[in-house]
Amino acid sequence: MDHTGGMDRSSELAGFLRSRRARITPDLAGLPEDGRARRVPGLRREEVARLAGVSTEYYTRLEQGRVGTPSPEVVEAVARALNLDPAEREHLTDLLVRPTSARRAPAAPQRVRPGLHLMLQTLEHVPAFVVGRRTDVLAANHLAREVLTDFDALPVPQRNLARYYLLDPGARDRVGDWARIAAETVAILRLEAGRHPHDRRLADLVGELTLRSPEFSTWWNDHRVLRRTHGTKHYRHPVVGDLHFAYESFQPPGDPDQLLCVYNPEPGSATAEALRLLSSWTASGAHRGDRRA
Repeated sequence: MDHTGGMDRSSELAGFLRSRRARITPDLAGLPEDGRARRVPGLRREEVARLAGVSTEYYTRLEQGRVGTPSPEVVEAVARALNLDPAEREHLTDLLVRPTSARRAPAAPQRVRPGLHLMLQTLEHVPAFVVGRRTDVLAANHLAREVLTDFDALPVPQRNLARYYLLDPGARDRVGDWARIAAETVAILRLEAGRHPHDRRLADLVGELTLRSPEFSTWWNDHRVLRRTHGTKHYRHPVVGDLHFAYESFQPPGDPDQLLCVYNPEPGSATAEALRLLSSWTASGAHRGDRRA
């Protein structure tokens, strides 16, 4: 992040490309060993340039953010040379191609439309919630508030998954495989920073996490990026015990910066039965409806 509260695009680009080429050996890239001693792990700049079909001078200037806007063909060639996954390719495109002026964060706060609130209530038998920019939790049904934490009880600025996973002392006990989930959430924030480099609230969140979370800086400096799609989650509830889910994330049409996240238990499993019990025990609070962020 730069002194204006946004992301330093050149610095981010250099760090990202260095980290990606550091993880690839010449052998993995299909390059013969040249017998020269390597001062750093991974590929040299000239080797990436060779694989991408550009000059070493050009790639060096590109890695330093000094080439303007490269063609889509060059971006694709570099992505292919570095064996980037889809999220990493998206991040590279954000850093190299998409104009920063078009990515300034909207001033208006995000809102969840009534139809999505209705969907959360319809999904009353499974945890479901809507995540916005910066991993902000915009709305959650009663089971999501029971399984994770009661986001509705928090001040609006604190309703955030990254803050919960990294700063809430109870999260380490509640979240199974805490280190993996927390590190993945940091990677999601990295991708957000590339898409919205002038988002002051994101810069403030990164600053707070840097100061208050012992692990955050290490994960942030890995330059890993991740898009939330699907996977598994494990939680330890103080009343009903271990809960195991397969989660799915959906982007609602018309809301590119929001995701509907649904935690599904295996039918007939102990988790499904635990959710049924948890739902009945919390029904007295749930009947009032889900509160809106």
